[in-house]
Amino acid sequence: MARQKIVIYGDEVLREMCTPVKEITPELKEFIEEMFVTLRRVKGVGLSAPQVGVTERFFILDLEAVELEHDKVVMINPEILSTSGEQCGEEGCLSFPGLFVEVSRANEVVCRYTDLDGKQKVVRAEGLFARAIQHETDHLNGVLFIDHIDPVEREMLSGKLKKIKVS
Repeated sequence: MARQKIVIYGDEVLREMCTPVKEITPELKEFIEEMFVTLRRVKGVGLSAPQVGVTERFFILDLEAVELEHDKVVMINPEILSTSGEQCGEEGCLSFPGLFVEVSRANEVVCRYTDLDGKQKVVRAEGLFARAIQHETDHLNGVLFIDHIDPVEREMLSGKLKKIKVS
């Protein structure tokens, strides 16, 4: 299997609205397993399909390194049903190497998704788990974490963003 590359800010695929996954195929399962290999290689906690060049609605999370009570998660066609509370914290993105900014997100989310076995599930997440679900779901909608910061702050980051875009 070819080694997956992380799509970097500036690539148009990151701004596309992803289409729902219609069928969980052996090829999709293999692709997702390779995404976990990629995620471990780059030492991230989450990776969405568009970040590896695919415009379908799925992402993976592996919070084990930072929150021991969580296992690896695959969310296919996720839908955030509700949000509550607020948390503000430093957030980064594999598509923005070296960039970290303060982002405000809901502290708790309820999310419905399909797992790799085709089963519908609903999860209530809070803290980092909720932040990661929101971040990766945003990717599926063409929304980037920098879209959540104040325009003045984003303007202050314009030099860094230009460097990331051309690297």
